Amino acid sequence: MPPSIAVVGSVNLDLVARCERLPRPGETVSGATFERIPGGKGANQAVAAARLGADVRFTGAVAVDDIADEALAGLEEEDVDTSGVVWISEAGLHTGIALILVDGAGENEIVVAPGANAHLTPVDVEVGDADAVLCQLEIPDEVVAAAAAQARFLCLNAAPARPVEVEPDLLVVNRLEREVTGDRGKLVAVTLGAEGAILLENGNEVARAEPPAVRAVDGTAAGDAFAACLVVSLVEGRSRAESLRRACAAGALAASRRGAQPSLPTAAEIDRILS
Repeated sequence: MPPSIAVVGSVNLDLVARCERLPRPGETVSGATFERIPGGKGANQAVAAARLGADVRFTGAVAVDDIADEALAGLEEEDVDTSGVVWISEAGLHTGIALILVDGAGENEIVVAPGANAHLTPVDVEVGDADAVLCQLEIPDEVVAAAAAQARFLCLNAAPARPVEVEPDLLVVNRLEREVTGDRGKLVAVTLGAEGAILLENGNEVARAEPPAVRAVDGTAAGDAFAACLVVSLVEGRSRAESLRRACAAGALAASRRGAQPSLPTAAEIDRILS
């Protein structure tokens, strides 16, 4: 049986401009290319888990507008169960939008207009008997708390970082996010960029992994690939060391490709790069 993962989180439409370099404050940079890509940290992680072979149910919110279907397209293409998506009809409310700039080295700048994501409520959350629940912080705190209350195993990817009250079973953060959240949870995975990641249990290092060498093109969804792969691997019963190694490989593969959801790897691709 494949692992069952309930993802409670955000769904956006990413508006992506690619340019040679990122502008300085007040500067206009021309010559960019433009794409519209389904995104949102929650939806990205749901797609990532599905590509890794998990049975995934997604809970999130979109507005009744002309971009909701486009934002949800990636989930539907991967056969993610979207019955938990809430459609909100409210004057002036829009589906979440992310404005993303990516430079020639793969570095990015992202500004998110959450729209409907901020209107998801605790009563919308139903995770059932999922093996694990995966949340991020592009949704209200009370929604994360509701998911935590129902979870058999909760992974919180604390991004974008802010102080949180829940105690997840697994916290996934980068260096800067860790400074905000502290080491909450039994297990803490800290991503270190090109250096890989470490896994801590009660403050003690229990695993460390480095990513395979790749050429970075776009780091937009690398963290989402990492978080989803770590959870799926642990639920599959893999060791902590192997799970962390696979998660680092997933993040590296995502960073080597353009776009958020289009960059997310399959289990077979991770097997190949680690073989």
